[in-house]
Amino acid sequence: MYLLGYDLGSSSVKAAIVDAATGECVASSFYPKEEMKIDAVKAGWAEQDPNEWWENIKIVTAQVLTKAAPKVTKEDIKAIGISWQMHGLVCVDEKLNPLRKAIIWCDSRAVPYGERAFRELGEVKCLTHLLNSPGNFTASKLAWVKQNEPELYSKIWKIMLPGDYVAMRMSGKVNTTIEGLSEGMLWDFKTNQPAWFLMDYFGFDHSLLPDEILPNFGIQNILNAEAAGELGLKEGTPITYRAGDQPNNALSLNVFNPGEIASTAGTSGVVYGVGGEVNYDPHSRVNTFAHVNHSAEQTRLGVLLCINGTGCLNSWTRRNIAHNQLGYAEMNSLAAQAPIGCDGLSVLPFGNGAERMLGNKEVGASFHGLNFNIHTNAHMFRASQEGIVFSFKAGIEIFEEMDIRVKTIHAGHANMFLSPIFCETLAGVTGATIELLDTDGATGAAKGAGMGVGIYKDNKEAFGSLKRIKLIEPDNAKAQQYRDAYHRWKNLLQKV
Repeated sequence: MYLLGYDLGSSSVKAAIVDAATGECVASSFYPKEEMKIDAVKAGWAEQDPNEWWENIKIVTAQVLTKAAPKVTKEDIKAIGISWQMHGLVCVDEKLNPLRKAIIWCDSRAVPYGERAFRELGEVKCLTHLLNSPGNFTASKLAWVKQNEPELYSKIWKIMLPGDYVAMRMSGKVNTTIEGLSEGMLWDFKTNQPAWFLMDYFGFDHSLLPDEILPNFGIQNILNAEAAGELGLKEGTPITYRAGDQPNNALSLNVFNPGEIASTAGTSGVVYGVGGEVNYDPHSRVNTFAHVNHSAEQTRLGVLLCINGTGCLNSWTRRNIAHNQLGYAEMNSLAAQAPIGCDGLSVLPFGNGAERMLGNKEVGASFHGLNFNIHTNAHMFRASQEGIVFSFKAGIEIFEEMDIRVKTIHAGHANMFLSPIFCETLAGVTGATIELLDTDGATGAAKGAGMGVGIYKDNKEAFGSLKRIKLIEPDNAKAQQYRDAYHRWKNLLQKV
């Protein structure tokens, strides 16, 4: 038996076929090989064509089936799982055709609509019911369409998130999940129903939401004949799991329960913690959504911290300090020659726009305490990585204010987590164990599908075969050095 997972990102669509018995990924691919086009007609806009997503899904499906053949046939695939780029808006008519390009996660045009709703509905009302400000999420994006494209708005039959659209293309049916609605600010955690008060505030007809709200795991849809023919899959194959990319990344890393943390550190960085009580940050420095295993009977919320300036700082130092003459491994080796705290050199890594963690302030990146007689490139490389880690630590302190205690941080062995200095510093300053695992979003979605179809009875069985690449324990002998460096960094940040 095999499982098929998709991960619809903004740069490509990834697919993976997993052997259900061993948990091994037997084939994976992504398409396009160059990044998918993002249309930006105006500054701050970001749109993609949902039809292009579907075309790319067809291509990548053919690629993984070819890679897995002849061992795997379409009849061997027992379930499909879907992960997607969060917070997008897809509008379709009664014939299920997209009426416009999707407004995707990084489009900022809806910010004023969400901010106005936050003020006029009241911060307490929004935070206690939505656990967030309406912000720049799906509901606010629809408010922009309503005001600026009224003729098109009048033709909308249903709105969907990107993953709901993919499931609809596969089955011909429109439905969604609590997790999906929560990421669009369309779920009311206080009443356990769609956020009708926000829909009414914006003047949206309640019928715009999908009528059926399904669990993240279970038989959600069945692959119809048309889609099966286009994808080269078997008609009737069940779609049994779906989730946004960050909850799905946590699932992929076997993060399901309170106190467990998933993290990524690519161009930007994400720390995603699971909480067991309905809670929110009163300062809106982090976002809270339903996690993949959230239900009325069991509260599981994903608290998401996004830091814009992480791996992009490391790549900036490579280009501008190393002048592209060193690889990242060589930079890491040099960084190891500098001491913890870098002899007083500190770096603020916030040079990639406004940071939500900092109250949406744009403080910029900067080097502090630079001494021409002491500091070398080794210090610069290490201080940059320490600055990124310290921003993670500052965000984790917000989690702790929300009673999410961090004991273990799960991450894929990629990007900044390839650096020993980065991992050792993160373990040292947080006191958490860092567990590096061999997985990705498409593989996780496939295993989620296995849980949804009942092949796996729970996450322990689904992810029992997850390969640990490395375990980094905190070095207690160096704990005070890490704390001292962090406190100096944090005092500097507060001054800035």
